[in-house]
Amino acid sequence: MRTEGRHMVVEVSGCNPDVLNDLDRVKEILRESALQANAEILELAFHHFTPQGVSGVVVISESHLSIHTWPEYGYAALDVYTCGEKTDPWRAMEYAAEKFEATTIVKTEIARGLEIEGRPGVYGHSVVETEVMRDGVAVVS
Repeated sequence: MRTEGRHMVVEVSGCNPDVLNDLDRVKEILRESALQANAEILELAFHHFTPQGVSGVVVISESHLSIHTWPEYGYAALDVYTCGEKTDPWRAMEYAAEKFEATTIVKTEIARGLEIEGRPGVYGHSVVETEVMRDGVAVVS
């Protein structure tokens, strides 16, 4: 089945609040995550909120990586959307989760740009996989 892209939606919990609230560290982690995924970086845009939290996006030629952090909860929401075969969005997410010191990761992969059967030119998406990991071990629910 042909798709136009892979979209990884990731929730990381149990993270280091100091890292999640540090604009420069969050920006560097997302930048390096893009490189770990073998993506070509085009632009970065990040913002630190008062009193805390960071939002940002790394625009890549294959699409984007984005984040919003809640240091007060030790939580961050990330996503990576890529098209093409050369990038590995899972590697980007694993790298980011490690650097944020996440103890729990909930990862969902969505296939994007699926042409709907019998509807030429109409595209949709499908959830491929959802996985919960705690301390590096898959949790079966």
